[in-house]
Amino acid sequence: MTPEGRPRRRRATASEREAARTKELPDLVTDGLRLLLCGINPGLGSAAAGHHFANPGNRLWPALFRAGFTPRVLSGEQERELLPLGIGITSMVRRPTARAAELTRTELREGARDLRTRVRALRPDWLALLGIGTYRIAFDAPQAVIGPQETGIGPTRVWVLPNPSGLNAHYPPAALAREFARLREAMGQPSQGPPCR
Repeated sequence: MTPEGRPRRRRATASEREAARTKELPDLVTDGLRLLLCGINPGLGSAAAGHHFANPGNRLWPALFRAGFTPRVLSGEQERELLPLGIGITSMVRRPTARAAELTRTELREGARDLRTRVRALRPDWLALLGIGTYRIAFDAPQAVIGPQETGIGPTRVWVLPNPSGLNAHYPPAALAREFARLREAMGQPSQGPPCR
């Protein structure tokens, strides 16, 4: 069990991760989404597990909880519990990799074009892209900062959040949760989670 009382998740083996390089992780979406979270691309562990943000070191799930988006800390295996909350998940680039740094600038820009098409079809209220560096490259916005973006996609408002990967040392868990809480407040939903200290 983890300190939070959740069962420990098994990490994918090296052979499972390698086999996942050819898998495509389907979007977790439905009509009427309030928020569509967009990761850079699936990690090999997530693709192997068949769930978004399945790596036990990923901080998305605690950040969503601490910001008040979810009633408890979920895991990748529980991702479908987001849909009744009006939250979906997609990836900018479909190709799974061990690290996002394996993606080319061309892949990121093509992924952004594909993402725009998906967002126009789904019409979520908000799109939250997870990773400022990737956003700057993919959307040709070198001066973009974390937070709301001036340009939306159709009626969908765009917000950029820090990458929740455990590899992102620039944002410790509390700072990450604060950024997620800023988005929740901008959506007109004050945070209901524990304090983001």
